[in-house]
Amino acid sequence: MVKICFLGAGSTVFAKSVLGDCMHVDILKDAQISLVDIDPQRLADSEKMLKNINRTLGAKTTIKAYPAADAKKALKGADYVVNAVQVGGYEPGTVIDFEIPKKYGLQQTIADTLGIGGIFRALRTIPVMLDYCRIMEKVAPGAWLLNYTNPMAMITGAILKATSVHTVGLCHSVQGCARHLCWMLELPHDELKWKIAGINHQGWLLEISRHGEDLYPEIKRRAQLEQYKHKDTVRFELMKRFGYYVTESSEHTSEYVPWFIKTKAPELINRFHIPLDEYPRRCIGQIKGWQEMREKLVSDEPLQHNRGGEYASYIIEAVETGKPFTLGGNVLNKGLITNLPTNCCVEVLCVVDRNGVTPTYVGDLPPQCAALTRTNVNVQEMAIEAALTLRKDHIYQAAMLDPHTAAELTIDEIVAMCDDLIEAHGDYLPKYH
Repeated sequence: MVKICFLGAGSTVFAKSVLGDCMHVDILKDAQISLVDIDPQRLADSEKMLKNINRTLGAKTTIKAYPAADAKKALKGADYVVNAVQVGGYEPGTVIDFEIPKKYGLQQTIADTLGIGGIFRALRTIPVMLDYCRIMEKVAPGAWLLNYTNPMAMITGAILKATSVHTVGLCHSVQGCARHLCWMLELPHDELKWKIAGINHQGWLLEISRHGEDLYPEIKRRAQLEQYKHKDTVRFELMKRFGYYVTESSEHTSEYVPWFIKTKAPELINRFHIPLDEYPRRCIGQIKGWQEMREKLVSDEPLQHNRGGEYASYIIEAVETGKPFTLGGNVLNKGLITNLPTNCCVEVLCVVDRNGVTPTYVGDLPPQCAALTRTNVNVQEMAIEAALTLRKDHIYQAAMLDPHTAAELTIDEIVAMCDDLIEAHGDYLPKYH
């Protein structure tokens, strides 16, 4: 009998996607599922919702909820742990990450992966995850941790560097990249063959073909046509300048590089259709819509769920049955991408079977792609160092090395901003020296 523990189970909609999927898998229909969250109401909502799906699907899973204080009980004997925690939530966490940088003239779009927002989200989250991992090392030493929480590379990298827990980071951006690109440009998007490698949210679409035909020449031609170029402006501009398309959206990508969000060139915001403060808008919308959604999810009416495309259930099924499954996974760079730093967190094709998650060799990225990616890796590595050593100077260094932050602020402004963020986040951060 497989045991699955879900950390951050108050993310009810996501818990439905992942655990509802698991209930469709024959070998998991009698699984033990433990739910962990700090919010008792959201935890109870998820428990009720999942028990409803369990009944409706005729599965025989055992579902039990635990407050975060009882995480040791929830994790004991787990075979798989799914992580979806968000330390600090929208408020105060995300609000602080956006509002304090604004005072210094630093604007952001999503702020969950890189940039000053990504750095401080990592600094809030890594200590919590390391605590969970230390518990796992004692009570579930063989478990696989499937990490969905951003900033993906920083959190997954920190866990893999500082603990012995088997971990892979999972993100949607590789999954739909090639198909979405072709769909957007009105090209056939079935039977595609593609290759992607890089880091999370900056994987490079190195090859794309269909029935043996290289699609890149037509993709690049169409991307510059007026009828298409407004659809994905930042990524199309990067493809024009660097030769390859990146996996994550234009709103994300705009804050990973120094060229698009500039207070001294506000016309770029309109030209490249950059949605400043996009993530807070999404959060506010989701919060407003939650009550109506909640009534449907926690009602006593039979709740249906069809298996979707989330990686987690397919990974668990592959490990348990030996039926191979491939995915884009975040792992440490042990000679996988040869022109990125050793032991940084990279995103490459992985094969899952009874042996677990096995990453595949890539070799060199195109030199210009590797060069740009290293500017992001620098930030990730210093943020991880800050979290693991509790050295405040490493926080400053991570921020100073960030491409967007460095393009907008002076060193003194960056240090002052970091000090303000450290103070504002208060007990959500450990004490730095």
